[in-house]
Amino acid sequence: MAKTPSPCIDVCKFKRGGHCIGCSMTKAQKSLFKQLKKNKHREAFVEMLVGQQSQLGRYAHWAPAYLRKCLKKKVKPVDAARNAA
Repeated sequence: MAKTPSPCIDVCKFKRGGHCIGCSMTKAQKSLFKQLKKNKHREAFVEMLVGQQSQLGRYAHWAPAYLRKCLKKKVKPVDAARNAA
């Protein structure tokens, strides 16, 4: 099975207190995600990120873009991402 893809949706503009305006990750979080090898850890990270987005607000555009990315890579999206859409 393919790995859960990165939550990055290729916007990569770090504003909003050091958070990306596309996915809400900080530069440190982006580096951390790249180090995660186990798929369950990658899925948990995406779930954490969805929670972070709801706390920060203004990230409603992320879920549809991430679902498209998962479909393109033929990976089942994390439940939290589907529920956020």
